[in-house]
Amino acid sequence: MTQTLTSLVWIMAIAGFVPLVLGLLHWRVASVAIMLAGGAALGPFGLNLIHMDDAISLLAALGLGLLFFLAGAEIDRRAISGLSGRLAAIGWLLSLGLAAITALVLAQIGIISDGIGYTLALTSTALGTLLPTLRDTNEVKTPFGTFFLGAGAWGEFAPLIGIAILLSAQTLWRASATLVAFLIFAVILGIVLTRFATPAIRRVMAAGHSNSSQTAVRFTLLMIILLLALAERSGLDLVLGAFIAGIIVRRLIGDGDHSHLIVKVETIGFGFLIPIFFIVSGVRLDMNAVVHAPMLVLSLIVLLVVVRGLPQWFLYRSVLPDWRERTRFSLYVATGLPVIIALVAIEVEAGAMKPLNGSALICAGVISVLVFPLIGDMLVRRESRSRGVNALQNDAGGHSSVE
Repeated sequence: MTQTLTSLVWIMAIAGFVPLVLGLLHWRVASVAIMLAGGAALGPFGLNLIHMDDAISLLAALGLGLLFFLAGAEIDRRAISGLSGRLAAIGWLLSLGLAAITALVLAQIGIISDGIGYTLALTSTALGTLLPTLRDTNEVKTPFGTFFLGAGAWGEFAPLIGIAILLSAQTLWRASATLVAFLIFAVILGIVLTRFATPAIRRVMAAGHSNSSQTAVRFTLLMIILLLALAERSGLDLVLGAFIAGIIVRRLIGDGDHSHLIVKVETIGFGFLIPIFFIVSGVRLDMNAVVHAPMLVLSLIVLLVVVRGLPQWFLYRSVLPDWRERTRFSLYVATGLPVIIALVAIEVEAGAMKPLNGSALICAGVISVLVFPLIGDMLVRRESRSRGVNALQNDAGGHSSVE
């Protein structure tokens, strides 16, 4: 217990000081990447101050679950239906085709041995990681935010389905049957909760937001943990259960952005459990392996852009006509981290992926989250500054002509 608490102190120190320092220095970088680097620095491949055990592993798993729950709770029908949904589906399928070809070539030349794992990793999108950034800039309800939610939903949910079926220890047909049974249970659960959410129950839930009962929060956490446990016990990836739980809650409460419930779950998640997940992921990162294979990491970064980002740049040209905004969108979609971390953990534990390749994949995902949005935001800010300068010049010209 002493060692667990000591490790937890170091983890929470990283979680607390990273946003504080970034805020004081006014650095516009993803705190997730810095937390991962902090975990790597204090882990067994660094100063060896953080030691992993079952308790910390459980907290990290719950953090991963809450991250995917909040991503699922953010998805609304506008993002996954209509034009946004069609473009997102086509974009993911294009990425899947490119990823499969890429993985096949890499396997043929002997760089990797796990083609399926790499294929799914290259089609993922770090939706849950980037959503807080979009909320902070009030872009979730904009066309950019809606299209990103659609592409991100496909970039998280579709790889999770692939992991559940293709990377399961069960046979293909049994894994498919298990997944279908799990989804049916989730749908029935959502219907039951909707039917039993009478006005009287809703009043009790709403009253709990202002007193110590916090009824809605407790039942939400119960549903998350229930689906996490059911997914894990069924041989599925636990984050699939969390993502579906988020979708169910979204259906129950409506607009999650302004809901007291989502705000409080976010407080638990981003205030405690989600930082633990990212820092522990850094602790597990084999930096020595990455240092000895820098070209592999660089190649994977390029592949994330080409496989996941490039198809979006061409596909969304009619709805995002400005090339800077479309480039930013493509770079956002090309980021990948939570799904990659979950996938690497499964594959390395099963012996299907080499630790070196897994660490390189995670490192590429970290760099994508750190660098891709930064480049995209710089492009858009530069365009805004140019428009401002042009407006001032036109204004000045107008005054001169009047004078």
